[in-house]
Amino acid sequence: MLNPWETTDIKDYNKLIEEFGITPMKPTKELMDNRYFRRGIIFGHRDFFKFWNADKRSILTGIMPSGPMHLGHKMVVDQCVYYQNKGIKTRIAIADVEAITTRRIPEEKAREYAVEEYLLNWVALGLDLDKADVYAQTNRSVPYYRLASLLSGRTTMAEMQAIYGELTPGKVTSIFIQASDILHPQLDEYDGLEHVLVPVGVDQDPHIRFVRDLAEKIHFIKPSSTYHRFMTGLEGGKMSSSVPNSYLALNDDLPTALKKASNVLTGGRNTAEEQRRLGGDISKCVVYELYAYHFIEDDDELKKIYEDCTSGKMLCGECKQILKKKVEEFMTDLKNKREANREKVEQFAKEKLFK
Repeated sequence: MLNPWETTDIKDYNKLIEEFGITPMKPTKELMDNRYFRRGIIFGHRDFFKFWNADKRSILTGIMPSGPMHLGHKMVVDQCVYYQNKGIKTRIAIADVEAITTRRIPEEKAREYAVEEYLLNWVALGLDLDKADVYAQTNRSVPYYRLASLLSGRTTMAEMQAIYGELTPGKVTSIFIQASDILHPQLDEYDGLEHVLVPVGVDQDPHIRFVRDLAEKIHFIKPSSTYHRFMTGLEGGKMSSSVPNSYLALNDDLPTALKKASNVLTGGRNTAEEQRRLGGDISKCVVYELYAYHFIEDDDELKKIYEDCTSGKMLCGECKQILKKKVEEFMTDLKNKREANREKVEQFAKEKLFK
């Protein structure tokens, strides 16, 4: 069972597609300008092309202010910036209700995370705050809360448990608030009926399936979704917010980031001689995954690294030096952009987000 509240370790994405009825993503030529589509990192969807071909459409995603923002979270930001640059309306929910009720994060700490860890980095990564509808769940309008209450009368605990498993009162509350996040853009008080896309990791599919069922019951357009692959932890295994060495946090200082880059798992052989003879095992290499997901946009550059590694021409030490240089450039640029936008973001949070 997929669990939207815990880190999930997925081994077989094809099995997920079969068991949960996810449609495999086959991107059109128009979508190949995005590396997540082009490289198969976005592997599945529900009704994506209904959204993509619709005249009236928007995207919605959430920020969970419960801990450090890392490269795994950046994947959603990159997608949102991509759609925003296509002229698609972008909505971002600060999921402070869920942080408080299911993650036990104090309200003030959730607000601090929302601004310092997330919103500043979102803007630094390219989000145009002036063209986005960013709101906190605890500070949305009356129709939004009314919808959340009304939705609770459209299902049963048995139906919810079949999707989510064991539930607590806090989780039930967050489920209906999140359902309202996804569906409220279609209320008359907002934009009316439209196609809404929710780009998520596949662990969030239980929410998507539940909300699509609710949408049908209230005669709304069922939301669309895309699913991206999880990143591997830096040292192998799962990437988890509770294990700092498993991720590169966007607010890590440069020495910490470079130390983590030095310790990233490779697909190296036991000896240099063996690697020159057999090549690296790129299927186990997290360094290559970091290149493919985040640090190399050019396909020819990525292909050369792949060929040099698998042919034994380049050893892991040389490859890690390339990674460290790219991490240094990325982290330095990101920090500079955060500071350049700090005053604007903090003012936005004070005046519009947490009144």
